[in-house]
Amino acid sequence: MKYSLFLFILFSNTLFSQEAENPITEKALQNEILKMDSLFFNVAFNKCDLKLYKKIMSPEIEFYDDRSGLNTSFDVEIASFKDRCSRPFAVTRQLVSATVHVLGNYGAVEIGVHEFYEDGKKVQRGKFIIIWERKEGSWIIKRTVSYDHEPV
Repeated sequence: MKYSLFLFILFSNTLFSQEAENPITEKALQNEILKMDSLFFNVAFNKCDLKLYKKIMSPEIEFYDDRSGLNTSFDVEIASFKDRCSRPFAVTRQLVSATVHVLGNYGAVEIGVHEFYEDGKKVQRGKFIIIWERKEGSWIIKRTVSYDHEPV
Protein backbone atom coordinates (compact mmCIF):
# COMPACT_ATOMS: atom_id res chain seq x y z
CA MET A 1 0.00 0.00 0.00
CA LYS A 2 2.79 2.42 0.92
CA TYR A 3 4.57 1.54 -2.34
CA SER A 4 1.41 2.33 -4.38
CA LEU A 5 1.04 5.67 -2.61
CA PHE A 6 4.70 6.45 -3.29
CA LEU A 7 4.27 5.66 -7.02
CA PHE A 8 1.12 7.79 -7.19
CA ILE A 9 2.90 10.76 -5.58
CA LEU A 10 5.94 10.30 -7.84
CA PHE A 11 3.77 10.06 -10.98
CA SER A 12 1.67 13.08 -9.94
CA ASN A 13 4.74 15.20 -9.30
CA THR A 14 6.21 14.21 -12.66
CA LEU A 15 2.94 15.01 -14.44
CA PHE A 16 2.54 18.40 -12.80
CA SER A 17 6.18 19.36 -13.37
CA GLN A 18 5.84 18.50 -17.08
CA GLU A 19 2.75 20.68 -17.33
CA ALA A 20 4.57 23.50 -15.57
CA GLU A 21 7.45 23.25 -18.06
CA ASN A 22 5.16 23.70 -21.08
CA PRO A 23 2.20 25.76 -19.95
CA ILE A 24 0.09 27.30 -22.68
CA THR A 25 -1.00 30.75 -21.74
CA GLU A 26 -4.58 31.85 -22.23
CA LYS A 27 -3.30 34.49 -24.66
CA ALA A 28 -1.34 31.96 -26.74
CA LEU A 29 -4.34 29.62 -26.77
CA GLN A 30 -6.65 32.44 -27.81
CA ASN A 31 -4.28 33.37 -30.65
CA GLU A 32 -4.13 29.76 -31.86
CA ILE A 33 -7.89 29.26 -31.79
CA LEU A 34 -8.68 32.61 -33.40
CA LYS A 35 -6.21 31.72 -36.15
CA MET A 36 -8.02 28.39 -36.64
CA ASP A 37 -11.41 30.18 -36.59
CA SER A 38 -10.14 32.47 -39.34
CA LEU A 39 -8.75 29.58 -41.37
CA PHE A 40 -12.00 27.63 -41.05
CA PHE A 41 -14.43 30.47 -41.71
CA ASN A 42 -12.57 33.16 -43.68
CA VAL A 43 -10.91 30.63 -45.97
CA ALA A 44 -12.75 27.28 -45.96
CA PHE A 45 -16.33 28.48 -45.32
CA ASN A 46 -16.31 31.90 -47.03
CA LYS A 47 -14.25 30.81 -50.05
CA CYS A 48 -15.84 27.35 -50.38
CA ASP A 49 -12.58 25.43 -49.91
CA LEU A 50 -14.00 21.95 -49.38
CA LYS A 51 -10.65 20.25 -48.86
CA LEU A 52 -9.73 22.61 -46.00
CA TYR A 53 -13.27 22.45 -44.59
CA LYS A 54 -13.02 18.65 -44.35
CA LYS A 55 -9.54 18.84 -42.81
CA ILE A 56 -10.59 21.12 -39.94
CA MET A 57 -13.94 19.46 -39.18
CA SER A 58 -13.96 16.22 -37.20
CA PRO A 59 -15.54 13.19 -38.90
CA GLU A 60 -17.41 12.77 -35.58
CA ILE A 61 -18.88 16.29 -35.74
CA GLU A 62 -21.89 17.22 -33.64
CA PHE A 63 -23.55 20.38 -34.88
CA TYR A 64 -26.39 21.81 -32.80
CA ASP A 65 -28.36 24.64 -34.43
CA ASP A 66 -31.39 26.54 -33.16
CA ARG A 67 -32.89 26.51 -36.66
CA SER A 68 -32.24 22.96 -37.83
CA GLY A 69 -31.58 20.93 -34.68
CA LEU A 70 -28.83 18.32 -34.32
CA ASN A 71 -26.64 16.97 -37.10
CA THR A 72 -24.17 14.19 -36.28
CA SER A 73 -23.38 13.21 -39.86
CA PHE A 74 -20.15 14.40 -41.46
CA ASP A 75 -21.62 13.52 -44.86
CA VAL A 76 -24.73 15.65 -44.24
CA GLU A 77 -22.53 18.54 -43.13
CA ILE A 78 -20.44 18.24 -46.31
CA ALA A 79 -23.60 18.08 -48.46
CA SER A 80 -24.87 21.25 -46.74
CA PHE A 81 -21.53 22.95 -47.43
CA LYS A 82 -21.70 21.99 -51.12
CA ASP A 83 -25.31 23.20 -51.36
CA ARG A 84 -24.42 26.57 -49.81
CA CYS A 85 -21.46 26.98 -52.15
CA SER A 86 -23.57 26.21 -55.24
CA ARG A 87 -26.07 29.02 -54.59
CA PRO A 88 -26.15 31.98 -56.99
CA PHE A 89 -25.21 34.31 -54.13
CA ALA A 90 -22.29 34.21 -51.71
CA VAL A 91 -22.99 33.36 -48.06
CA THR A 92 -20.18 34.40 -45.74
CA ARG A 93 -19.56 34.51 -42.03
CA GLN A 94 -17.73 37.20 -40.07
CA LEU A 95 -16.53 36.92 -36.48
CA VAL A 96 -17.75 39.77 -34.26
CA SER A 97 -16.25 38.73 -30.92
CA ALA A 98 -14.97 35.62 -29.18
CA THR A 99 -13.41 34.37 -25.99
CA VAL A 100 -11.34 31.20 -25.72
CA HIS A 101 -10.81 28.95 -22.70
CA VAL A 102 -8.70 25.84 -22.19
CA LEU A 103 -10.45 22.49 -21.72
CA GLY A 104 -7.79 20.63 -19.74
CA ASN A 105 -5.53 18.55 -21.93
CA TYR A 106 -8.36 17.97 -24.45
CA GLY A 107 -8.61 21.26 -26.28
CA ALA A 108 -10.40 24.57 -26.07
CA VAL A 109 -13.83 26.16 -26.13
CA GLU A 110 -14.52 29.25 -28.21
CA ILE A 111 -17.63 31.28 -27.36
CA GLY A 112 -18.68 34.22 -29.43
CA VAL A 113 -20.89 36.18 -31.76
CA HIS A 114 -20.86 36.00 -35.54
CA GLU A 115 -22.71 37.60 -38.44
CA PHE A 116 -23.75 36.17 -41.78
CA TYR A 117 -23.84 37.99 -45.08
CA GLU A 118 -25.43 37.33 -48.46
CA ASP A 119 -23.49 38.98 -51.28
CA GLY A 120 -21.93 41.38 -48.77
CA LYS A 121 -25.21 42.41 -47.10
CA LYS A 122 -25.55 41.54 -43.42
CA VAL A 123 -28.60 39.31 -42.96
CA GLN A 124 -28.21 37.55 -39.62
CA ARG A 125 -26.45 37.62 -36.28
CA GLY A 126 -26.04 34.69 -33.92
CA LYS A 127 -24.06 33.26 -31.06
CA PHE A 128 -21.88 30.18 -31.13
CA ILE A 129 -19.87 27.74 -29.05
CA ILE A 130 -17.15 25.65 -30.69
CA ILE A 131 -15.33 22.79 -28.97
CA TRP A 132 -11.88 22.52 -30.53
CA GLU A 133 -10.00 19.26 -30.08
CA ARG A 134 -6.21 19.14 -30.20
CA LYS A 135 -5.52 16.02 -32.25
CA GLU A 136 -2.20 14.89 -33.70
CA GLY A 137 -0.72 18.38 -33.42
CA SER A 138 -3.68 20.10 -35.14
CA TRP A 139 -6.93 21.70 -34.05
CA ILE A 140 -10.21 20.26 -35.31
CA ILE A 141 -13.81 21.23 -34.66
CA LYS A 142 -15.47 18.49 -32.64
CA ARG A 143 -18.72 20.12 -31.46
CA THR A 144 -20.55 23.28 -32.49
CA VAL A 145 -23.58 25.03 -31.08
CA SER A 146 -25.01 27.86 -33.16
CA TYR A 147 -27.94 29.65 -31.54
CA ASP A 148 -29.89 32.85 -30.91
CA HIS A 149 -29.99 33.74 -34.62
CA GLU A 150 -31.74 36.99 -35.41
CA PRO A 151 -32.25 38.78 -38.70
CA VAL A 152 -30.59 42.20 -38.95
